[in-house]
Amino acid sequence: MADAPTVSEQESDLAAPHPGEDLRVVAEDPWIWCIALPLLFGALASIRLTIPSAPFFDEVHYLPAARELLAITEGNARYINREHPLLGKELIALGIQLFGDNPLGWRSMPLIAGIVALGASMRALWHASHDRFATLAYGVLLATGFHLFVFARIAMLDIFMAAFLALAAWQFAAAIRQPEEGRWRLALTGVAIGCAMASKWNAVPLAMVPGLAFFAARLSAGRRRLVTSRRGIPVPGISLGEAFVWLGIVPLAVYAITFAPGYWLGDQFHPSPLGAKGLIGFHGEILDLQRQVLAPHNYQSTWPQWVLNTRGIWFLYEFTDNAQRGVLLIGNPLTMLLGLPALAWCLVTGLWRADWAKVGVAVGYGLSLGLWLVAPKSVQFYYHYFVPHFFLLAALALTFADLCRSRYRWASYVVLGSSVLLFAVFFKVLSADELEGPMSFAKWTWLVGWR
Repeated sequence: MADAPTVSEQESDLAAPHPGEDLRVVAEDPWIWCIALPLLFGALASIRLTIPSAPFFDEVHYLPAARELLAITEGNARYINREHPLLGKELIALGIQLFGDNPLGWRSMPLIAGIVALGASMRALWHASHDRFATLAYGVLLATGFHLFVFARIAMLDIFMAAFLALAAWQFAAAIRQPEEGRWRLALTGVAIGCAMASKWNAVPLAMVPGLAFFAARLSAGRRRLVTSRRGIPVPGISLGEAFVWLGIVPLAVYAITFAPGYWLGDQFHPSPLGAKGLIGFHGEILDLQRQVLAPHNYQSTWPQWVLNTRGIWFLYEFTDNAQRGVLLIGNPLTMLLGLPALAWCLVTGLWRADWAKVGVAVGYGLSLGLWLVAPKSVQFYYHYFVPHFFLLAALALTFADLCRSRYRWASYVVLGSSVLLFAVFFKVLSADELEGPMSFAKWTWLVGWR
């Protein structure tokens, strides 16, 4: 019978190179840039944050729901906007509680979530790849990719979902990279996953990935005691049974807890549907609302249009606050398209070299986009591409890092500079700046589908 592993053997197991990690000296952690870039992004996103001064686009749905949460103490709150979980609306309500029922109160928490999403995404890619250039490039690409900037300035639920998904990715990647911290990082992963699902159901396909990845990795290790063994990848020292607690039970518990205020959303005339049906029964109503057939919309689109960036949405285009203003949601015209071959590059080279950071971004993109190929929603919009775009730009950043190790290093800098330049060109219609007149939109609608 084989001898039990010694302490030194266990330590060497913990210190063993991770799949896809070569034996080069690891680059210096760019942690200071993972703080500085998000703060700079937040400063830019705060420009005209309170314009328009009236609710716009889907704020008209979520602000009333947030106000009802604040009215619970008065005993006459209603449960409205039932088709979505409560956490995102609870966070909007927190902003209103802190800063007042005004544009700053409405959009302060989305702005903070946007800053967190950028910083956490950079940290996730750093821990997954240990590539300094890819991490910095990713920060620039996300900050100038249009999506994150627009969502950080509007009181919608998507930005909270994205921020919590980014936090989960950061903590899970760090748990794998630093297994000595694995237990508390996996616990934080589970909390973040629960919060992401509690912000918007779109997070559910990705919420299952950490647990499934842990199971697949431990299964591939061929341990005889599959559930109880604490040896082997992805996080030595954590058994599969314990991982199930952090990545399966904790997320569901956190998700359930966020519904607690819903039991008080009702009065004698409008009893709480959550209190009447119970948490499980109420989810049947949420599912029915998600499946309802909606009337056609001028801005509806399909996933091929999202991928090719040919159909956008004007969140705002009207005369407001003493000027003609607009807020256009499209993707950066350059990086949204260059990200497509980068995804293919990451998938092929990731599988060939066992580089799981590259494989991960390709799989994440496929899962987050694939949801909308099967989702029972009759009308879909370009903003559903928000989460896939994180993986798309991560793939582009990792591809740039490969270019930097070749004779084509200059190409990476050209594209990054061009991304910043295009962000500057579109800044007026990303930040609700004053426009010359009603026909000004023509300057930025380079494609018919952007009108």
